[in-house]
Amino acid sequence: MTTILALLIFVISYCLIMTEKWNRALIALAGGVLLLITQVLDWEEALGFIDWETVALLFSMMVLVSITKKTGIFTFAAIKLAQAVQGKPVPLLVVTAMFTAIGSAFLDNVTTVMLFVPVLLTLIERLHLPAFPYLLTTILSANIGGTATLIGDPPNIMIGQAVEHFSFLSFLYHLGPVVIIIFVVVLGLVLFLFKKQLAYNQRLANQLLDMDAREHVVVDKLLFHSILVMILTITGFMLHPFIHMDITTIAVSGALLLLFLSDKQLAAERVFQEVEWVTLFFFIGLFVLVGGLEKVGIIDEIARGMMVVSGGDMPITSLMMLWASGLLSGLVDNIPFVAAMIPVVQELQGYGMMNVDPVWWSLALGACLGGNATLIGASANVVVAGIAASHKHPISFVKFALYGIPVMLLSLVICTIYVVLRYLVPFLS
Repeated sequence: MTTILALLIFVISYCLIMTEKWNRALIALAGGVLLLITQVLDWEEALGFIDWETVALLFSMMVLVSITKKTGIFTFAAIKLAQAVQGKPVPLLVVTAMFTAIGSAFLDNVTTVMLFVPVLLTLIERLHLPAFPYLLTTILSANIGGTATLIGDPPNIMIGQAVEHFSFLSFLYHLGPVVIIIFVVVLGLVLFLFKKQLAYNQRLANQLLDMDAREHVVVDKLLFHSILVMILTITGFMLHPFIHMDITTIAVSGALLLLFLSDKQLAAERVFQEVEWVTLFFFIGLFVLVGGLEKVGIIDEIARGMMVVSGGDMPITSLMMLWASGLLSGLVDNIPFVAAMIPVVQELQGYGMMNVDPVWWSLALGACLGGNATLIGASANVVVAGIAASHKHPISFVKFALYGIPVMLLSLVICTIYVVLRYLVPFLS
């Protein structure tokens, strides 16, 4: 009975989120509370399923961005970026995609979109450009770029911690080539789909080119403190495998340091008012909803079912892992799914598989790229949607899925060819 209740509550909540008639955070939280009312979960279990590290990371980055935004540095960066491409919409889209993908690979995709989306929205508002193509491109590029490295996306961090011989360079070497291919293909597809909508306005572009970006920056202690703490935090993210400190601790430390340094100019209460609380509570509700599925064993049953169907065969197991993780990560958050799959892959050696690395890479590719399917498929998607909504540019769940699902399927097809050619040919001969 609890299994049916958990599944029913999840499906109804998911359908209501898709309709967008109510705030998505309210629906996710209501679904979580229903799991408590029906006693599928108790409070201790519900709180245990919430990934508080992710919530703390998001909160800390929101604080950093909120304070830094007061200095005008984001507006300065937006104007400089627009001037670099002469206010032309298509080159701006390309630069947006490249910046987001590279930033997501070497920082992490959530941090990258938090830093870049406010800049991007400022820019497109000044040029009177449609927001959706740029926001869609940002989300797709963030998830694709984040797939390439150990720190780019939470599933990769989890896999890297589970497999001792996987390093930062291992991910770059094994996943980097296919990520580049997918990025080029998807960028070409986005340009093809939206090129006609990206009309060039010569007058607005000239106004932008004539602007002095420095006029929008407030040069004071807050600016220097913000830039210093941002540099320290980002450097910490890049060095976290070497300094043995997780990225959440680094982000929380950076946020607290900047709050102390800016306390004389900005009261903490003002900063906290600008935090995207709706996004944070949506994550909390979503973690509890997926936790209900995990509690009743639905995710574990999916994992075991994969093993039964594949029979321990390496090519079948790898490709099933790729597609199952890709399709399911578009529907539920990829973090709990990967957590459930890690012990399954570790047990594969009991089936006689001496080298399970191809299965690990398939899991990483599927979980990260599957996040592009829907607005709740990955952390970066939810964050971008929250920031966009606060700037009066809401992203429709259904509209995003109409583009996201085909991109996800195309990415998985490319990954299938890559995995077969690079890892599975010896097993097929």
